[in-house]
Amino acid sequence: MDEKLSIRVNVADRYYPLRIDRNDEERIRLAAKLINDKVLQYKQRYSDKDVQDFLAMATLQYVIKLLELENQHDVNPIVEAVRDLNEQLDDILADKSDKVF
Repeated sequence: MDEKLSIRVNVADRYYPLRIDRNDEERIRLAAKLINDKVLQYKQRYSDKDVQDFLAMATLQYVIKLLELENQHDVNPIVEAVRDLNEQLDDILADKSDKVF
């Protein structure tokens, strides 16, 4: 049985204790690194703001990207288009077979 792993993750100069599955550690640490990198970019660009603003902007940017990726993986419109084409082909084939006989 997999045991939980206790780690401390640094996000925007604050440490958060987490108990995670061992196989999630790399992904969690990478996520924290990406957040910290984005916060650092905002810190360097806008010196008159505070860390809360940088975290909010980083979050907004990553969620927008997530939504874009989710839309790219939405296959429902493609499935519907294929169904419509299939129905049209069935109709055409049915018409042609009625005319042959």
